[in-house]
This record gives sequence, structure tokens and C-alpha cells, in this order.
Amino acid sequence: MAIKGNSGELKSRSSASIFIVIGLCCFFYILGAWQRSGFGKGDKIASAITKQTDCSVISNLNYETHHGDDVVTADGSDKAAKEFPSCHAKYVDYTPCQDQMRAMRFPRDNMIYRERHCPPEDEKLQCLIPAPKGYATPFPWPQSRDYVPFANAPYKSLTVEKAVQNWIQYEGNVFRFPGGGTQFPQGADTYINQLASTIPIDNGMVRTALDTGCGVASLGAYLFKKNVITMSFAPRDSHEAQVQFALERGVPAVIGVLGSIKMPFATRAFDMAHCSRCLIPWGENDGLYMMEVDRVLRPGGYWVLSGPPINWRTYFGAWKRPKEDLEEEQRKIEEIARLLCWEKLDELGDIAVWKKRTNYDLCRQQDIKPNLCEPSYPGDVWYKKMEACVTPYPKSTKSYEEWKPFPDRLNAIPPRISSGSVPGVSVDMYQEDIQIWEKHLKSYKSINNLINSGRFRNIMDMNAGLGSFAAALDSPKLWVMNVMPTIAEKDTLGVISDRGLIGIYHDWCEAFSTYPRTYDLIHADGIFSLYKDKCRAEDILLEMDRILRPEGSVIIRDNVNVLIKVKKIVGGMRWDARMVDHEDGPLVSEKVLFAVKKYWVVGDIITANNKKKKVKN
Repeated sequence: MAIKGNSGELKSRSSASIFIVIGLCCFFYILGAWQRSGFGKGDKIASAITKQTDCSVISNLNYETHHGDDVVTADGSDKAAKEFPSCHAKYVDYTPCQDQMRAMRFPRDNMIYRERHCPPEDEKLQCLIPAPKGYATPFPWPQSRDYVPFANAPYKSLTVEKAVQNWIQYEGNVFRFPGGGTQFPQGADTYINQLASTIPIDNGMVRTALDTGCGVASLGAYLFKKNVITMSFAPRDSHEAQVQFALERGVPAVIGVLGSIKMPFATRAFDMAHCSRCLIPWGENDGLYMMEVDRVLRPGGYWVLSGPPINWRTYFGAWKRPKEDLEEEQRKIEEIARLLCWEKLDELGDIAVWKKRTNYDLCRQQDIKPNLCEPSYPGDVWYKKMEACVTPYPKSTKSYEEWKPFPDRLNAIPPRISSGSVPGVSVDMYQEDIQIWEKHLKSYKSINNLINSGRFRNIMDMNAGLGSFAAALDSPKLWVMNVMPTIAEKDTLGVISDRGLIGIYHDWCEAFSTYPRTYDLIHADGIFSLYKDKCRAEDILLEMDRILRPEGSVIIRDNVNVLIKVKKIVGGMRWDARMVDHEDGPLVSEKVLFAVKKYWVVGDIITANNKKKKVKN
């Protein structure tokens, strides 16, 4: 009897416990949904706290995630973060994939030795690239266009070599950039106004430009006045630090060369391409280089060539070249331009301008037709050899015939999406993406109020998607280098270009084509999840550290389990870091890591307690 009575009582208690648990689950589910809806008082309090946060100092962040930061290794042990040492002072301007010594091992034909040649795994540096002694925060834009601290790039050779061309001058502890160039010694403004007499630069129809062989990128620097953003590139060669100077000035640039492989840009990416005495042999190799320019020019885009051989009859003496050679060089260029079906618009002194047709209709009537490239995946350009063939026009060119000016095209439906040429991306997805990144950016600004303040000029998005982060940021105070990982599930770099933004393909298992300390803010959305089975997180983080300025900021967005591991690694990299919840609340597994790189230079060691001490290199 006693046993039966206890059994019934236990069943009754068990049933009651189950009902209580179910009731509590329902209560907390409803409470969580209410809080995430934005109507909970807790959200208002959190918002008020966030607004009061002094975001200029990362250590003051008090919007910490509810997840613990303790990291336990796979074997269950709790180990301290690995401390990464400083690299030797000789690596202060190290560019791993354009290393001068390694380049000498490769053929000079077609500039192959100036292309990307990355170190093998066993030669990758496992240390932090130091800043040079005296390194200073760059001047804010637009002052940075004209002045760069000497200590940041202490190379005077161009001040002598290009003295009469107004490239760069050394004045005390700064370099001054008067805005001149080899073909525009009177200044870039005068030169750009000449171009504007033929090309619609002033009305937003030309928004993106490609400057091949850019020098110190004065053309790109002054095109910002016209709201034109220029992707400048030049090799790392005897003109020491020209791309470094460009980025120190706050102008988009990468180390690159037209050699034997395709440029890492999307097909139909630019409104204008430009060469000002860039020394590229346009008429050689069966027109290979002009065909590559044609690939990256949108239908209706413009190509500008100034300097040799244009107007050779006037300048052959100054150029110290035989008239016959220059005449033949220009004949070849004109012939290839006709083969490409480009229309020559004008020849203004030593400036020639061609226009790519908006459609292929007139080209079909040509007597001589080019060899068309085989249809292929349009983003298949990474380390791919150039081909002596012409990239076909898209099936429909209506959108290019009705091309929208900037900024109208920034959030308009891009032609590649409206035509359905990007698999897996619909108009609805695109519009939703815009809203998502506007929301994310609002949250970022609530934590780091320096975004859009002018503090961050050079910004990189390591996994740019549809470019909506850059679009949400759009401001004359900054520009964004949108990077499309070569292993991304969806190749949307062309969409980014259609929006009037600049972007580039890259594999983050390798070093980026830039100098150290060239970006103020790096944004990485899902990059560590994307590469988790491809390469080590340490190598990606070391590369991020290399290209980030001292006191530059990082925003990493990823799954909480990934970010906990990342946060432990950066604990040994002289970064201050804080992990915060998703803006929708702590129940979302995606978190955000905010970090700031500490200021240190050659000879400094920052210890665990943030104190500096000097060492000999």
C-alpha cells in the first residue's frame, strides 16, 4: 500500500514538473521574441548605454556578448594565446607576393617577373610587420591628397627622378604632391577638364575608372572632385613606393601589371580606362593588352591613351625615338581599336579617346571580325592567362544603352541581376540585402562612432557580397575596396561594378597586392567560416595585421564559435578586441568582433600589460 501511494505521488509530481518546464519555455520564448522585436524596455536601456559609449577607445566598450570568451582547445586544455613576435626591421615594407628578390627568379618576358609570385607555406612569415620609426597617422582627406608624412614612406627617389613633372616634392618632414604627372605637368585638374570636353565625366555617367601604370595616382586623386572613383595600379618596380604613396594619399590602388595573366577585375567593370605614358606595349602580342582592357570596359565605356605614340609628329624628338617606329606603333593601336569595334572620338593634342560600342550591331558589319573568346564563367580570371580573343557582349545590352548615372545606379537594380545572369541572386534578395546592411551599419556606428567621421578613409570589405556594406557607407570622406574571394559560392563582383563601386578578386590564403599599413578599417563578414578548410586563420589574421594601419580598426562578423577562436588568436597580435552580440540580441549565433590595432613601431614590444619596451633588430 505504501509503495503504491508513493508511486502515485511521484507520477503527480513528475507531471507537474513537466507542465512547469513547458510553461517556463513558452514564457521565455515569448519574452525573447518581444525583446528582439525592439519593443522591450531592455532594448531601450541597451541602446541608451550604447549611445553613451565612448567608441574612440576600444577598451571602453561595454556591449559585450553574453557568450564567454574563454577558449578551450580541442584536447580540452586551456592555453594562453600565442604571442606573435615582431618581424625584423627589413620587412617594414614587405609585400609577400611582389617580393623583389623572389621576382628575379622569373622570366622578364611579358613582365612575368613583376606579376604575383607568392611564397610557399614554409616561407610565410609568422610575425607582425612593424611600422617604421616615426610613423604618423595620415592626414585626413582632402589634406592627405596633397601631403604624406615622410616617415610613412621614406623614399626620395621620385622627388629627383620626376622633379620637373610635378609628381612629388620633399618639404621638411612631409612629401607634397602638387597634382602633376608625366603627361600633365600643369596639373591633373587641367588634364581632367580636357578629358571632360569629350567624355561625360561631370554628369555621373562615368563613375568608375581604371588607371593603368598610375604613378602616384594623381589622376585618381583629382577625379574624386568629379565623384569618379579610380582603381589605380602599377608594378612594384624602380619607381619605388608609387602605389604606397597613392594609398597614403587616400587613393585606391593595388600593385599590379599587365603581363601574361588577366587583371583581377570583373568583366565589364569600368566606365573608363586610362593610360598616361604607362609604357604598356599596346600594339604588341596581337593586341592582347587592348583586348584585356576591352574585357573590363562596359559597353559604352571609354579608353584614354595619352603620351607615346599619340601626336608623334610633334614629340618624336623629345621622346628620342625614330619617327618610323612611333608611326608604326600608332598604326597598330589604331588597327586593333578598329578590330575591337571601338569608335575613335577625338585626338586632342597628345590625348586620344576611343569609345566601346554600346552593342555589337555595328560590329557585325565589319569586314574583319575578331576572334571571339569561348563562352566561359565570367569570373574565371584568377591566375588565368590572357587570351588573344575578344570577350563577347552580353546577350542583352539594353541596360547599357540606358545606362544610369551615379548615384542613381548605387541602389538601382543592377543589370546583371535584372537579366538573371547571376545564378541564385534575385531582385528581392538584392533589395533585402540593401536593408540588411543598412541595419548592420547602423549597429556598427552605435559601437564605433568614428565610422563616417573621416577617421577611416581607406576601407576594405574582405567578403563584399553584393557590395551593400560599401553602398551603405557611401560618402566623399571614404572609399571601399570590395574584395570577392575566389572561392565564394556566388560570384557577385560584376554586380558591385554595376552599382558604381570598385572591386577585385582575391584568394585570402595569399597576401593581398598592397603595401603594409594601407587600410584604416577592415571589414570581414564570414571570411573565417569561408576559409576554415582552406588555410589557417592565423595566416589570414597576420595578413590583415600587415595591411592595417597602426590604430586602425577591424570588424569581423561570424559565428560565435569561430569568433571565440579568432579572438584568442588576436590576443597575441597586439590588438585590443571586444566581441558583441548581433543587433537582434544574444540568441543569434552570429556575433561581431570589434578590434583596434595598437600603435607600435620598429624596436617596440608591447607586453601583456600594454607596456612598451625597446628591442634591437
